[in-house]
Amino acid sequence: MHAYLIEMLECPVCHDELEWRISRRRGERIESAEARCQGCAAVYPVLEGVGLFLTPDPPRNDLWGQVDSQLAKYLREHSEVEQRLMDVSADELAPADLFYRALVLEERGEYEAAKELEEQAKAGIYTEGYLACSESQRNYVIERLSESDGPIVDTASGRCYLVEEMARRLECLIVATDLSPRVLRQDRRRLESFGLYDKISLLAFDARRTPFRNGAVGTLTTNVGLSNIEEPGNLLSELRRVVGGQFLAISHFYPEGDEVNAMALREAGLSSLIFRNAATDAFIATGWEVGIVNECSGRAEPTPKSEVLGGAQVDAFPVQETMLQWGVIMAR
Repeated sequence: MHAYLIEMLECPVCHDELEWRISRRRGERIESAEARCQGCAAVYPVLEGVGLFLTPDPPRNDLWGQVDSQLAKYLREHSEVEQRLMDVSADELAPADLFYRALVLEERGEYEAAKELEEQAKAGIYTEGYLACSESQRNYVIERLSESDGPIVDTASGRCYLVEEMARRLECLIVATDLSPRVLRQDRRRLESFGLYDKISLLAFDARRTPFRNGAVGTLTTNVGLSNIEEPGNLLSELRRVVGGQFLAISHFYPEGDEVNAMALREAGLSSLIFRNAATDAFIATGWEVGIVNECSGRAEPTPKSEVLGGAQVDAFPVQETMLQWGVIMAR
């Protein structure tokens, strides 16, 4: 993480001041440190350049970390499956298996090959409408931020698809955040391999309990992150506390009558922001001025299953075909 972030951060539990002990720097970066809260004595380390600000609660699931660790473990225990996934021509693999093969290549540090394979996989995993709408939203956000002097904080960054594009196309500093330290460490290695890491900081925290001071974040972004946060609870109130400027949230919404997908999302604790009207009402109720821009619709289907890995799916939703309404939630 870059040293400038120290002035933006506080204890995510009690919001008191942090006392920093920095043990290793690299230029403007802090590679190893310890931040201790002067109020509640909670300790937050910086390890491998990643600031770790996770709190004991609320409960959370590191979904991307689970996918990566379970895949690696399964392949170690089933060498014949790894051979079927990795040793055949890519043309012989189903789209889901191309994606899982790309994850394995990333683990091996073959980032360019992994990126190429992942792009090939997406064309078979998602519909043309889904991919076109997703690309349109990312382009809109980046164009909107073309004059920003940063830093831009991205929440629920995951595999850093939006962060990577912003780093390639914008000049400002960027903060990628996620609740998974494992995923952020992988993001660092991938971004370093692409020559993009210099302008990016990495922070691990739960978006429902952030380590930022009141109003410290000038620009916040997320790429379909809101709908992926389990049991969001006070999420929008917490983000309203820390955002002093604008929040650009790439989002997609399910049709109001889509009860099958709604039930499946509710069972996963992901349902509160999946409908357009409910999402805008939730923003307004927590003090935001809000609108939705750059709208488009795209058909979405359940992602195809792996033929090599026992029917594993890349995405859990939708569970049946639907028409998603895409847009960027613009909130202040």
